[in-house]
Amino acid sequence: MKFIKQSLAIVLSVFLMARCGNKKTSEEQDDYILKGDTIIVPQESIIAKKIKTETVKEEIYRREMITAGTVKAIPTMYAEIAPPFSGRVLKSYVRLGQEVTPGSPIFEISSREYFNAQKDYFDAKQEFHQAELNLKRQQDLFKYGVGVQRELEEAKTEFETKKSAFFNASAALRIFNINPENIVLGQPLIVTSPIKGRIVDNRIVIGQYLKEDAPPIAIVAELSKVWIIGQIKEKDIRFIHELDGAEIMVAAYPNRKFVGKVYHINEIVDESTRSVQVIIECSNEEHILKPGMYVTVKFTSTPEKTIFVPAKSVLQYNDKSFVFVQTQKGKYIRRYVETSITDNGRIMILSGLKPNEVIISEGAIYLLEAK
Repeated sequence: MKFIKQSLAIVLSVFLMARCGNKKTSEEQDDYILKGDTIIVPQESIIAKKIKTETVKEEIYRREMITAGTVKAIPTMYAEIAPPFSGRVLKSYVRLGQEVTPGSPIFEISSREYFNAQKDYFDAKQEFHQAELNLKRQQDLFKYGVGVQRELEEAKTEFETKKSAFFNASAALRIFNINPENIVLGQPLIVTSPIKGRIVDNRIVIGQYLKEDAPPIAIVAELSKVWIIGQIKEKDIRFIHELDGAEIMVAAYPNRKFVGKVYHINEIVDESTRSVQVIIECSNEEHILKPGMYVTVKFTSTPEKTIFVPAKSVLQYNDKSFVFVQTQKGKYIRRYVETSITDNGRIMILSGLKPNEVIISEGAIYLLEAK
């Protein structure tokens, strides 16, 4: 008898628990109604009080990308000065930090090879002058009927040969930035600066013998403008354009920012880093930025209209992102969207939403189970 009573008590408990469970499920189902693709949330439901909506708006956005960079001298404003011939340094005309202009003397060198080049030039010049006079004489003789055609042709050939030799001798000097018209046979070679700038490295030693392949003994650089070499990942390169702005920050000057512009975007991707080199030209009138210095570069893209939505409004289904769009008061549909970056708790929408549409900005998770 006692066993029968215990069994009845257990059955009664299970029955009451089942009724309570069914009642809870019924209440949950009443929170929203699913009709096709539309989810209807009654105004009196508990979920309705947890849902917040927001109107989608376009906004002006400037994308920012930060990378490391290195300061470099601009190649056309940087010159390494080395001796064009082997010889001994006789004199220095500059000191470290001195300003120079194109043609300013840097150092003087005595060189046998330079003397031979001078001699070749003067010999070729004299022979060319003699050939020119001989040709003129033969032309005059032939004009007045006392010349010989064969001798005139020989004079023309000789003239062209000597002219070519004179041109080559002149070019051999000009290639080293030497004006043949100003040289005097036997004088030492004065090496000059090819550009305007400042002596940033001076290793000139008077009396030192230098070989023809000796390394540079002076460097001239104009650093009022410099290049910043940065790297951008290939996935972000579409956001960078020439003349876009860039902000330069240096650890040595934490409270100072330098502004530059994108000068060039490399055409080749570095396969090891999957990045593209970007060159920024930056003003450097105070010479604060030094070649070789590490900097931080912040690229700012061209302003563009885009859509941002709260991060809470975007949900995931498998590998797809979606939001709930309000079609009418209390009625919502699921809309798949293409997303991009996250910025300050908001996600950029590339496609799937239009301005002035209304979405669930908070509480969308409560509708996640709706199928």
